[in-house]
Amino acid sequence: NSSYQLSSVPLQILIYVNGIYYIFYFLVTLAMIVYKSQVFSYPDDFLAPDLVLLFIMAILEVLRLHWGSKGNLTEEEAPLGLSLVITVGSVILSVYFLVWQTYVLKADVIINAVLLFTYGLESVLKVMAIAAFVS
Repeated sequence: NSSYQLSSVPLQILIYVNGIYYIFYFLVTLAMIVYKSQVFSYPDDFLAPDLVLLFIMAILEVLRLHWGSKGNLTEEEAPLGLSLVITVGSVILSVYFLVWQTYVLKADVIINAVLLFTYGLESVLKVMAIAAFVS
């Protein structure tokens, strides 16, 4: 049993920053969906699914950040692993908003690129933290 700290400070900082950034991301994406529905001929069949997917993504993000933070701070690999698995769903939804949603604006591309970059960086740090906890 070691007496030194294994939890990752850079990971914890990134989880915190991602939490703040996701609030910004959610509000901007929601505002853009509303904007697109007013300015463009947004098919009614696609407006509701886009909104539902954004809210599902928000729920996943809360769970992802909670388990990531908990796993890192308690130095347990299971919650961190769960957070890593949830990240896959978040990445898929981010790619949806980047590529497949009804209208993709330049702002969508920018905010999703930033989000995907932070997911990638966070995933690398989580894998490193899990490796440290297991060893």
